[in-house]
Amino acid sequence: MKRIMRTNPTTMPQPVGNYTHITKIPRNAELFVLSGQIGTDIEGHLPKAFNAQVRNTFQNIQSALQTENLNATNIIKVNIWAVEPIDWDYFDEEWDLFFPKEYPAMTIGYISALGLPEIKIEVEIWAANS
Repeated sequence: MKRIMRTNPTTMPQPVGNYTHITKIPRNAELFVLSGQIGTDIEGHLPKAFNAQVRNTFQNIQSALQTENLNATNIIKVNIWAVEPIDWDYFDEEWDLFFPKEYPAMTIGYISALGLPEIKIEVEIWAANS
């Protein structure tokens, strides 16, 4: 079984955060695409605080992955969309708990609005299982 490979080429600048420039998926791997996950709790309540939404979003990603017998090592790409500045100290703490060893490729974008006015952050996940 081939595994997902992550590299940061020496011919380009190192990542400015906790991510990997290139993630290579083995041939014939099964691809999983999660809809953007938001910070609702299990009852569907969305907290007002940005960091509470971040925490819940990571919990929701974990739950979705577990339904397919996947974990953070299967994640190949993360797209993060936020409508207000991210508290990087808090976000990086949650990120490092979620990805304790290897980081996926990542894109972050600040946008003016998400699907509902009370949503402050949404995270899209691409995962692969070889």
